Amino acid sequence: MEVKIGVQNTARELSLESTQTPDEVEAAVSAAFTGKTGVLQLTDEKGRRVIVPTATLAYVEIADAHDRRVGFGA
Repeated sequence: MEVKIGVQNTARELSLESTQTPDEVEAAVSAAFTGKTGVLQLTDEKGRRVIVPTATLAYVEIADAHDRRVGFGA
């Protein structure tokens, strides 16, 4: 699934493909705001970790993975 993270005062958003479910990502975002660490930590499908301070988060967009069709039959 695709996760897009908007960061305040930044023109570009962070985008990553994750193997986590939408519910797991939502739980991680909620825990980041209520936890003591003050950071959102997510892992992409290649095992890389993305760590963003919650004070700078503008938004988190969670989208289900969809098949990308290529060609004339799309």
